[in-house]
This record gives sequence, C-alpha cells and structure tokens, in this order.
Amino acid sequence: MTMDNGKAVEERMDAAQVQALIRAEHGDPFAFLGPHQQGDRIIVRTWQPGALEVELLNGQGDSLGFMQEQVPGLFIGQLPERQPYRLRINWSGGIQETEDPYAFGPQLGEMDIHLFAEGNHRQLGRCFGAQPWQVDGVSGVRFVVWAPNARRVSVVGNFNSWDGRRHPMRLHPGAGVWEIFIPRLATGEVYKYEILGADGLLPLKADPLALMTEHPPATGSVVAPPLAFDWRDEQWLSQRRERQGRDQPLSIYEVHAGSWRHTDSGEPLDWIQLAEQLIPYVQDMGFTHIELLPVMEHPFGGSWGYQPLSQFAPSARYGTPEQFAAFVDACHRAGIGVILDWVPAHFPGDAHGLGMFDGTALYEYAHPFEGWHPDWDTHIYNLGRTEVHGFMIASALHWLREYHIDGLRVDAVASMLYRDYSRKSGEWIPNRHGGRENLEAIDFLRHLNDVVAEEVPGALVIAEESTAWPGVSHPTREGGLGFSGKWNMGWMHDTLKYISEDPLHRRHHHQQITFGLLYAFTEHFILPISHDEVVHGKGSLLGKMPGDRWQQFANLRLYLSFMWSHPGKKLLFMGCEFGQWREWGHDRQLDWYLLQYEEHGGVQSLLRDLNRAYREQPALHQRDDREDGFQWLIGDDSTNSVYAWLRRGEQGQMLLVVHNFTPVVRHGYRVGVPEAGPWQVLLNSDAERYCGSGAGSCGELHTQPQQSHGQPQSLELDLPPLGTLILMPARGP
Repeated sequence: MTMDNGKAVEERMDAAQVQALIRAEHGDPFAFLGPHQQGDRIIVRTWQPGALEVELLNGQGDSLGFMQEQVPGLFIGQLPERQPYRLRINWSGGIQETEDPYAFGPQLGEMDIHLFAEGNHRQLGRCFGAQPWQVDGVSGVRFVVWAPNARRVSVVGNFNSWDGRRHPMRLHPGAGVWEIFIPRLATGEVYKYEILGADGLLPLKADPLALMTEHPPATGSVVAPPLAFDWRDEQWLSQRRERQGRDQPLSIYEVHAGSWRHTDSGEPLDWIQLAEQLIPYVQDMGFTHIELLPVMEHPFGGSWGYQPLSQFAPSARYGTPEQFAAFVDACHRAGIGVILDWVPAHFPGDAHGLGMFDGTALYEYAHPFEGWHPDWDTHIYNLGRTEVHGFMIASALHWLREYHIDGLRVDAVASMLYRDYSRKSGEWIPNRHGGRENLEAIDFLRHLNDVVAEEVPGALVIAEESTAWPGVSHPTREGGLGFSGKWNMGWMHDTLKYISEDPLHRRHHHQQITFGLLYAFTEHFILPISHDEVVHGKGSLLGKMPGDRWQQFANLRLYLSFMWSHPGKKLLFMGCEFGQWREWGHDRQLDWYLLQYEEHGGVQSLLRDLNRAYREQPALHQRDDREDGFQWLIGDDSTNSVYAWLRRGEQGQMLLVVHNFTPVVRHGYRVGVPEAGPWQVLLNSDAERYCGSGAGSCGELHTQPQQSHGQPQSLELDLPPLGTLILMPARGP
C-alpha cells in the first residue's frame, strides 16, 4: 500500500540540503540521508536519482510501503521503530533490493584514523581502499580514501551507473578521510572516486590503495577479495635471514616480466607460465635471486613499471594477485629469492592518478621546484607529509609481508637525497638550513630501513644510489641510511668504459679497473649490469665490446669473469647471460634463437659455471665487503693490461684471480702466491667449452720457490687472450 505521505511523513525539509544533493555538493550526506529521529517518528530519506519508485522493506523483506518522491530522486518514508530495513528500487532496467548505505554508522576505527594521521599505520592495505566487509550480518564493501581538501567524495562504478550523486561518502574531518560501506557489493567490481574539489569536479580518480586494477590501458580500480593463497614456503622463510646474510652469495637475475619470453602467439607470459619456465631457467643458471622491474600497476608500459600509480596492486598485465603470490611461492620452494624494484621517489601525472588528488597538491609538493621532476616529467612525493610518509612505508611492508617478497630495490635514491638533483641554479628550493639535502626524504629512508629491519627481519632493502653520499648501507644508529646494500654505479660506469676501449689503448685507462677497489669496502656493494645499460641507444652488453666477432665474445666472457671474481654481490640483466646482440626492447622477447650458435651458448655456459663457483667457493662471497677478503697481487701492470688478486674466505679458503685484458697469449707470466704446492685451475674463460680458443693454463700447476709480488712462492701461468684464470690450492677450497 502507499503511505499517506501528506500526513504520516510530513516534515519540514531543509531546502539547502536538498539543493546540495541535487547539485552533488553535499559534504555530509549521512546527516541528512538514512534514518533520522524526528519527534516520535523515524524518517528515512534516500537519494536515488533516476529511480522510478522506491519501496521500504523491513529486515525480513516485508513491505512497509512505497516512499514518497519529494523532489526528483529524493524519496522519503517512515519506520514504525528503529530497525533494520531494506530498499527495493525500481529502475528502468530492473529491480534492485539492498540495504541502505546511509543506515550504517562509521566503520573506520579511531585508532586507524589516528595511526594514519601520524604516518604510522603499517597495515593500510588491509584498512584503506576497498575492503570486503560485513556489518550486522550484511556483506558488502567498505571504501576508505584520504582527500582532506575535497568538498565531496563519491564512489562510482557500474553498480551505480558511474553516477557520483548516488554514493557520496562520510568525512572524518580531523584526518580528512572519507568512508562508506556499500552493502551487497561484491569483489570484482570496478570503481573510482569522483571528487569535488574547491574549484570544481576533478577527473575520476583511481584508488591509491587499490589492491587490484583493471588491465591497462583501462584505469579502474577493482574490489579485490582477500588474498587467499595457501603459502608453502615456510622452509625458505625460516632460512631467509641466514641465506640473505652479508656473508652469503647474492647473484641476481634482473627480469622484465613482459619481455623475458613470449608465448607462441606473441603474448607475454603470465605469472603461471613464468613460474613454469623462468624458475627452472634461473635454477639451471645458478642465480640465487630474481629481481623484477616494478610490478606495481603502471599506466604506461613503456615506463617498464618505473612510473607506478598503484603502490599496493600487482599489474594486471601478468595475472591476478593470487597468481603473483603463486609465482613468489614457487620461487621460494625452488630456493630462489624474489626482489622487487620499488619507486618511492616520484609518480606520473596521469589524470586518474595521485596528482592533485583532491584538487590540491596532496601526495606531491606544491611548488614545481620541489614537486615536479624535470627529467621524467613526474610528480615528486612529499615525504615530509606524515600521511604520505606513512602511505609509502605501508606500501613497502605490504609487498614484504603480503607477498613474502625478500627484498626491495629502491629506485632513484639519488634524486630523493638532493633537492637540486638535475636542476639548474635558481630552480630548486633549499632545505630549512639552506642546504641542498632533502631532509624529509632522508628521514623517510632511514625510517623505512629501520621499520623493515624490525618488522621483516632478514628482508633486503637495496639502494640504487649514484652519488658519493656517505654511509648509504651503514646502520642508522651510526648516522647511515640503513640500506642492506648499494648499487655500485661508479664501478659499473668505469669498467664498462674500460672494456669498450680497444685493447691497444687499455694501458692508458688502467686506473678505471683499479679505482673501484679503492672504495670497494666502504659500502655493502652490489655490482649492477642492469637494464639501464642496454637501452636508449647504449646497445647490448655484447655490442659494447670492441674488436672482431671472436674478440667481442672473448671480451664479454672476460668482463663477466672479472665481475664475478670482483668483490661485491652481482646483478645481471636478462639476455646478457647469453650475449644478446640487439639492444633490449620491452615489447619483444629476448632473442632466444641465438642459443643455437656456439658462441652464445658458450657465454651462457660460462655464466652458469661462474655462478656455481661463486656459490660454492666461500672466498668469492664471504668477505666481499671487507678488506681482509681481498689482496692485490698485480695492479700496476698497465703495459700488459694484466691484473691479479687473491680472494679469501673465513676459514682460510683462498683463490687466485688473474685477468688479461689484451688479445695476446702471455706465456710464462709469473704471479706470486702465498702457498707452496699444487694449484688447480678452477676456471679459464677462454676454454673451448665456452667457445674460446683453448689457450692458457689448465689442470694442475706447481709453485716455484721464487719470490714474486711480495709472496714467497710463484706460479708460471699462460694467460689466455682476453681471458680470466681462477685458481685454487689443490689442498681444497
């Protein structure tokens, strides 16, 4: 039956509030919509623009009558007493039955709001964003978003025809956080936020805390179910802290998931296919870890993930969050760690992203001299703002805890440390002391490393840092930044420049090899040959090598042998391990067909053996960040471009390493050694099995009681052309 609305629900309506609803400008919809006591009556208002009629039902689904439409879209009814109720809404396309979102009280706890406001909420991924929720037995989704300067925020999606008038949210004024519980909404729904800023309506915004997204180029956020994955990596996690200790081997295979290998139809592999193909390959090659270019969702594939907008969601390009978790789990069960590149420095300016999120510079600095990166045309995070600081800390912890990630490689740290990074004079703003250091970012990085060490013991946090900033990998209690390791960019630049020189001229660049060992033990270094060195016209690693085809391959084998025997952990970008000729392209797979040629297979075999030696020989990894693990024997033979050193382990293990950077076989080259007796050639990079010439010493050699290079004994070696020899005392490692 129809209520006698003229008498039963007669009320004086607030014309200003009705007009605010009509204009979609109401900043406090819960104060007007839903059930409200008026005298001895419970008045229910619901705002359903476009509805034909609305029927009020009790909690059991029995009709309490049709609600009166006071103005188009605003329906009013009455309850006999305060009780649960539903709405049966007649749309032109069908009937919808649901509980009223405006009948529910605040769902976000005061402690959550307090921790978020002070930047210490470390579980934001389980609290903000879209969370499947249940209130009083009613299932739905709770949405929470930070937009302190917005006049109104609404959730929009297919479930409300993308109409921002339908689900305006409740504001928690002190924290600038908006929330709403939408009953009967299910996982899988695509949504965004419609935000009314001070100057008008903004482009629809994706959820900064989305745990799942649409497949690009679509930009919607997706309501994700709780990550329901049956982890089976307990053994790995129990051993991780020891496995990732500084005295352990760390050999990282850097991978761009979309271009490692494609299907027969030319599509990138998904996480399931990568688990089936990439993991056995990495095991066979002997790498200890896979490092993935950022998998956080990013709008532009050509950014390779380095311009992410969803800091909590793995890219839909390669599958679901559960499939990503399955990939990580499979890596762990195969004995392989997983490191993610992570970008807390900057974010792109796409309209649906974080930039001017509520109509103001919220996540970024307001002034372009602070908030806009001139190199990458991106916004710079304002890490001095507690909410942004906490947002990024929570993102780091999200990947480490929710997805069992073993480490984060922090991108572009140098750009975070300096306010004048890549800026001209007069185009940067000094810090509060008048200096060039970004004090807020420094505080953030130290806090990040302390929090990770506390909450995820054994996890790695690695800095891509290219300056001489002191103590990057030193403890924060000693004034350092607290990173687990630092990419040695200086070593990378110097040695690549040296190896690209014609061997005839290398004698004039001798110091480019020796210089890195002057500071090799000042940080916990990782030696990186990353994707950045094989893009943007730089050519492939093999392509950098001088000489004819034979010399190019010999130089590549020599360089890899030099890198693996040099102090420092290792990182190599995919494709370099078999000598890809072409520069890397993110839209195509690696040139796997090259492995049909012996030279490429030889490089791959050498890298496999280098990884085996690196893992099995303590002298190559136990003290690689300590001076007592390294001893120069020959560092001054620039005429012959020969270098020799000893590597030492904790229990007296010792290896002799000799490099000949010229294409000349050097017969009878004497090298001093500290121990008499037989020495065994462990590796010759010019061996025929690597498609080399087979020149140089091999097998077992015996010392002579002739002093050389400050040592009581010496060996006469035949040094292979453009080759490396690694020898060990025959008494054992």
